Amino acid sequence: MKRFFLLSLMIIFSLFSTSCNKEDDEVTVVITADFTADQITMQEGGSINFTDLSSGDPTSWSWVFEGGEPASSTEQNPTVSYSVPGTYEVSLTVSNGDAEDTETKAGYITVSEKPAPFQELYDQGIDRYLGVFTPTSSEVVSPGVTEHIFSGMDAPICFTGNQFSMFTRDGSSNNLMIFLQGGGFCSPIACEAVEQGIPLVPFGILSPTDAQNPAVNYNVGYVPYCDGSGMMGDNEVDSDGDGVNDRFFRGAQNLSASLDVIAQRYPAPDKIVLAGNSAGGFAVHAALPLVRKLYPDVSIEVINDSGQGILDPGGMMTLISYWNAGAFFPESCTDCIGTDGNLTDYHKYQLLEDDNIRMAYISSKQDATFAALTQGGGPAFEAQLIEAAGELNTAFPERFQSLIANGDEHTFILSNFNYPIGGTTVREWIATMIDDNGQWASAAD
Repeated sequence: MKRFFLLSLMIIFSLFSTSCNKEDDEVTVVITADFTADQITMQEGGSINFTDLSSGDPTSWSWVFEGGEPASSTEQNPTVSYSVPGTYEVSLTVSNGDAEDTETKAGYITVSEKPAPFQELYDQGIDRYLGVFTPTSSEVVSPGVTEHIFSGMDAPICFTGNQFSMFTRDGSSNNLMIFLQGGGFCSPIACEAVEQGIPLVPFGILSPTDAQNPAVNYNVGYVPYCDGSGMMGDNEVDSDGDGVNDRFFRGAQNLSASLDVIAQRYPAPDKIVLAGNSAGGFAVHAALPLVRKLYPDVSIEVINDSGQGILDPGGMMTLISYWNAGAFFPESCTDCIGTDGNLTDYHKYQLLEDDNIRMAYISSKQDATFAALTQGGGPAFEAQLIEAAGELNTAFPERFQSLIANGDEHTFILSNFNYPIGGTTVREWIATMIDDNGQWASAAD
């Protein structure tokens, strides 16, 4: 009996020990939800990367993003965009199959309104002449074409004091072409610029009768060039030292007054093509922020024909200072006028600032007009042009393309509209751009 009693105690003890060990093994794993974001303040239209920091080996994730797109996710580390300004909550629930936990962060994400493109330039005063000048008269000079005339020395004028006027032409569509004509530059050393603006010419991209012109039915605002200052000057100088100012760089006034007329005449276009050749090609970049100010929501196709702003080191700064045009270059962009003398970074700035624009360079490799102003001549100009176009295309592959011909031709979109380059023509290439058919791409000989 005693042996039986001892054996029973041993069995009971063994069972009790086994039961205790089993309970010790069944320890519930604690799970704790947590997360972080790579930024918690941003401007509208941006994206945020969320990272799961939960402990307890979660196997499932359930995110809720107030105001976000997507509004929810089951990914471990999702990316979410926010398009509407506000302050938003984020919540994460994690589970490991046995337990779950939720972490909610109220007011975690703050989305601010994106500043208007080119606000820094407006703060610097480049729009100071918008709304200031009114034509003294507007005369119909041919069917659908009106000349708008400014009179008086206190009004927009040509750099020698000649009268300034600009033109509008009514088309049959609701698209708008703003065309800036060229005509040379004035520098402290030499002045090679037209003294009277060329009237509206019905050639090339401005032809109203050529059915193959992709802008044939556009409304047109045509800005002649006679200011000698790339349409951005705001200065008077005494060029011959006789004590009397004889050069009136009123480019900023002429341009602003012209754009006011255009905006009043065509207030709500579906699309804008902002194009120019030679000095007018150079000037499309001065005009762009003003056009955006007048048309805040319209897509703009910028076409720079033979005015890329490639000069020797120091040359561009000399011109900008002589014209008193520094306000057109943002102070925050210290490289916009490059140490190499070029405006490549200025054009990058514009593309970065405004995502509703696309930009095109058209040029020959050794443009005779600008190669003559470049140390090293044609080969040096070509090298800098190719480098500039490549940099811009690499930085903005969807919104910048170039069309570059062999030779030394200067300007294409008026007099050489059917010029063959790289298996296409200038006209065909522009058509692929402004028709936005997905085929627009750089081409070169």
